[in-house]
Amino acid sequence: MAAEIVNPRTASSGDSSGGDGAGGSTSQERAGEPLDSFDPVFALHRGGKMAVQATVPIRDKDDLSLAYTPGVAKVCTAIAENPELVDDYTWKSSVVAVVTDGTAVLGLGDIGPEASLPVMEGKAILFKQFGGVDAVPLALACTGVDEIVETVVRLAPSFGGVNLEDISAPRCFEIERRLQERLDIPVFHDDQHGTAVVTLAALRNAAKFTGRELGDLRAVISGAGAAGVAIAKFLLGAGLGDVAVTDRKGVVSSDRDDLTDVKRELASITNKAGISGSLESALSGADVFIGVSGGTVPEPAVASMAEGAFVFAMANPNPEVHPDIAHKYAAVVATGRSDFPNQINNVLAFPGIFAGALQVRASRITEGMKIAAADALAAVVGDDLAADYVIPSPFDERVAPAVTAAVAAAARAEGVARR
Repeated sequence: MAAEIVNPRTASSGDSSGGDGAGGSTSQERAGEPLDSFDPVFALHRGGKMAVQATVPIRDKDDLSLAYTPGVAKVCTAIAENPELVDDYTWKSSVVAVVTDGTAVLGLGDIGPEASLPVMEGKAILFKQFGGVDAVPLALACTGVDEIVETVVRLAPSFGGVNLEDISAPRCFEIERRLQERLDIPVFHDDQHGTAVVTLAALRNAAKFTGRELGDLRAVISGAGAAGVAIAKFLLGAGLGDVAVTDRKGVVSSDRDDLTDVKRELASITNKAGISGSLESALSGADVFIGVSGGTVPEPAVASMAEGAFVFAMANPNPEVHPDIAHKYAAVVATGRSDFPNQINNVLAFPGIFAGALQVRASRITEGMKIAAADALAAVVGDDLAADYVIPSPFDERVAPAVTAAVAAAARAEGVARR
């Protein structure tokens, strides 16, 4: 059986106001009123944002005997004799687990598993809306690397893929690595790789728009967490000329004695120019700014960048460089917000990446599959390329099919597809 994620408020009556929902009344009230009586955000979330809907009818005893006992025993026995049949006769091959421990949620930080559930539900409905992929949110009441790995490994027989979400660095790197080693299904930390894929797509088109190649560009990344580390590695693998990554103490460079193991590795492969010092000093003459850390970059530092620079200020809700300032000095400006052009949004990548991987029952997601996703995403823009259009909208219906097809083809080419 497969499941369809639906909005429980519209699935039956079509009444968007909904009923009481499963959540019951909230203890947080204003003057005795429930929060959703005066806040539309809470009204939308009443009862949660998703439900499970059967894809087969149960109308009479014959339907019941096929969907459940005694008919189901035939399927169970067949799978027991040939475990590969589970992909054909259950939902496993088309469903993703969205796993978090609630330690790095959006801009909220460590808020715990229960408080992370609204975000995980949101992620799950984005999987369905934009990629046709069923997803189940799993918020875990543990934060240790060993605990998380063992928990996910034990849950894995029910799923065709694992999307790790909002797990704080540096633990997220080891958790992903160990799960990839132990499981034969795709494991993907979207905070790292989804961000990197969409960034590369936008950067390819920005370079094309200004008549340059990736190899011509020197970038500076503000933020050495999960996204910053992944973007740096991914862009270098795709042919970027050079990149310096900065944290709160300045450029991550090999002459620093306060680096974690992750940052020490990062220092060994980045910053060919040997830059040291602050973010502001690193931006002098740089071609690209990529912000994934928050904070504010002073206008003089932006002004010091190379002519025709690109500013990708992706922090939400407040970009590191406001677009009004960035446009004074940059040829291409992108943010993480939907109310400005060129939104670098992970939803452009992860639904299609998983849809493609699941389509061919890939055993993992390779670098080649991610590169293929970025190239396909960039290609959607096509001849409409412009300074305010280097990346398509999440609502462009061409995006998910293009990414899905490219990822599936890359999986077959790299030998990780199983059909």
